[in-house]
Order: sequence, then C-alpha cells, then structure tokens
Amino acid sequence: MKVYFETYGCTFNQADTDIMANLLSDEHFTVDSIEDADIVILNTCYVKLPTEQKMITRIKYIQDNYPDKKLIITGCMVEVDPVRLEKFAPDNCWIGPHKIDQINQVIESAVNEQVVHEYGKTSMVKAGRNIKSTNSLIHILQICEGCNGGCTFCCTKIARGSLVSYPISKIVEEAQAAINNGAKELQVTAQDTACFGLDSGESFSMLLDKLANLDGEYRIRVGMMHPKSLIGQLDDVIKVFKDNETIFKFVHLPVQTGSPKVLEEMNRMHTISDYYHIINRFREEIPDISIATDIIVGYPTETEEDFQETIDLIRDIHPDIIHISKYMHRPGAKSSSLEEIDHKTMKDRSHRLNEVKSEVMLKNNEAYVGRQQRALITTKGSSGGYAGYTDTYKSMIVEDATIGSFVNVRVVEARRTYLLCEIID
Repeated sequence: MKVYFETYGCTFNQADTDIMANLLSDEHFTVDSIEDADIVILNTCYVKLPTEQKMITRIKYIQDNYPDKKLIITGCMVEVDPVRLEKFAPDNCWIGPHKIDQINQVIESAVNEQVVHEYGKTSMVKAGRNIKSTNSLIHILQICEGCNGGCTFCCTKIARGSLVSYPISKIVEEAQAAINNGAKELQVTAQDTACFGLDSGESFSMLLDKLANLDGEYRIRVGMMHPKSLIGQLDDVIKVFKDNETIFKFVHLPVQTGSPKVLEEMNRMHTISDYYHIINRFREEIPDISIATDIIVGYPTETEEDFQETIDLIRDIHPDIIHISKYMHRPGAKSSSLEEIDHKTMKDRSHRLNEVKSEVMLKNNEAYVGRQQRALITTKGSSGGYAGYTDTYKSMIVEDATIGSFVNVRVVEARRTYLLCEIID
C-alpha cells in the first residue's frame, strides 16, 4: 500500500512519524502527496486549543474529500481525548504514541475493514528505531519520553506518560548511524531533555558528552530543559556545553511566568530564584550562550501585578528567543477547573508582551553586527539566499552557500528573528 504521513506538532511527533515510516513492511511504501496514497496517517498534536480545532477540521476534510482512502489517526489526540475522537472518527483506526510499533498490524486491519483503536501506555524504547537509510541533514534524536513533572496547565503528560529514559547505548548508536548517513544536525528531543536518566540512573551530562564526541562534522541542538530537572545537575551540564564545540551554545529554558505566586500555582516545582541562577551560571561560563524561553499569558490566577512581573523578568534576562502562548484550558489539565480571565485582558497582555519581545530580540541581535561566527547551512531561504544557524543557534541568511556546509560568516545586519551575514574565508 502507498502510505502518506501528515504530521503536526513538536519534533518528538515528527520523530514518531519517521519511526512509523521506517517500520513499514516491504508491502508498503511512503508517498509525498495525499492524492497518490491508499493510506493516510494523520499524526496529531493536541497541545493548544487552536491545534485541537485544526486536528478536527483536518480529520473531517480528509474524510469528506478522500473517502476512498483509509485514514489512520495517531499522535497525542488519541491519548488525550479519545472521547472527542470517538465522536469525529469512530470508524477510523487509531494508534497512540506508545503503540506506534504496531503500525503494520493496524494498516492491515484498516485495509481489511476492521476498526482497531490501539492506545495506552507502554515502556517501548524508541531509540534505535529512527535510523534512516537515506540522507537527511537534520536528525531528530529521541532520548526519553514522558516527564516527571506535574504542570497544572499541561495535557502532554496525559499523552506521553511518566518518564521512560532510553539506554545511552541505543541513543548513541542511532546518532552515529544518522551522521554516517549524512546528518549534520542532531536535534536532541524529549518532553524535558534534562530529566533524562532520572528514572534509569544514567546521566544526562554523560549522554551529551558521548553524543558530542562521535565521528564526523556535525552540531547538536539540545531541546527544552525544565529548570526543575536541570538545577540539580547544572554544573555538569554546563561543563559539557562549554567543552564541546559540537553542541550549539543554545539552551531552551521555559519559565512560563515571572510571578512567584503564579509559578507555584502552575506547580512548576522551581522558583524564580532558581531560574535566575541557571541563566546566570550559563552566562558566566558561556558568555555567548543564546537563551530561549516560553511564556504563558493569562493563566487563570494571573493578576495585572503578576503580569508586570513577567514583563520585568523578560526585560531583565533579555532572552534571544521568546515563545508566547495565550492560556487555554486543555482536556485533563488541572487548571481547566479554574475560570479563564477576560478575553480582552488576555489579548491586551499578549500584545504588550509581544512588543517587549520584539524590542528585546532585536536588541540582542544588533549586538552581533560586525562579529564573526561559524554557521551550518541547512536550507534555501524562503525569500532568497541560504539559511542556517550560527554556533550560538542564531538564525542567519547568506547570499550563496552549499546546503550542509559549515562556513565562516560576518554579521552585517540584524533583524528581529535572524541575522544577515556574508561569508568570509
């Protein structure tokens, strides 16, 4: 059968799609368009309300416009909201994130007009399953699934479960195979990369050190680290970042709010002081480190004073990348029992924070003008030229380059979200 994959959401979800594609039996193969397919596999995301609505719309669109194709629904929606899925897709097969190794059996069921719903938690080790035989410049490297947190606003844990760390040996084997097959960037990914090993006794810093010393020329982007998971091993992790040029000097550390009160109500399990300590230690040891953070605007208990504390935090720590989300109730999340704040207030706060975001990000980038950087070219630019990332994971564009190459560049102009550069010898 000809199989078309359509994937939404995070890099972890994309890696799940890659695993399913790799697991297809000799009887099946992937195609690049839905029109050419016999089977459509929709790998869903459910992290936010607009995404949920998009998933429902997409399911209905495929059902209405491609009734002759077998639709199989996978991803977080299957675990988080099977009740709603039963309403919109009761006659389609489903596979939860922990059952993707059953992809061939479910395809067979769908072809034979049998409706199966495979979901529920397992301890499946996904590391080592995402080894591609074809060249891929960027390889997503799953190191663990689930987390050991309990954030009140989050439904992802319902989908992904409690922490299951994969063996370092399996992760390293997959990483080296990816580099041998042409990968130049390894994206280390998990719901919380810093919690790796807290269930298995293996060390996150040891994993990173092994990944940073493989054969080949490549870079490692370390995915989101929860401050509560990082702070107990901070010095060890910083040392690995500092000692290995293969690791992008970039950390993604979501804070979510600058209010100590709201932070506690979110059950984030760290303090604002902890967060400042982590940021300051990274900058002390690696002055050029790029910082990314996430902010939720309008948590149900957030007052104007709480919001102002978030503004003050962002101005103070001046992150290089700021992801802003408006709070929305999610199925199964503890905070969904609270009353949402006024929509007009939510919109106003989001607008004000976005103004600060633009100001801070542009100012950070302007400090790079005239500096030399090493960069990995990853793709053609959407508006011309070639795009990639500096060693501090700054998005950059040059006029001409070879995709997959490492080049020395000089920054000639700063924009809010990227740097304009020229190649130097």
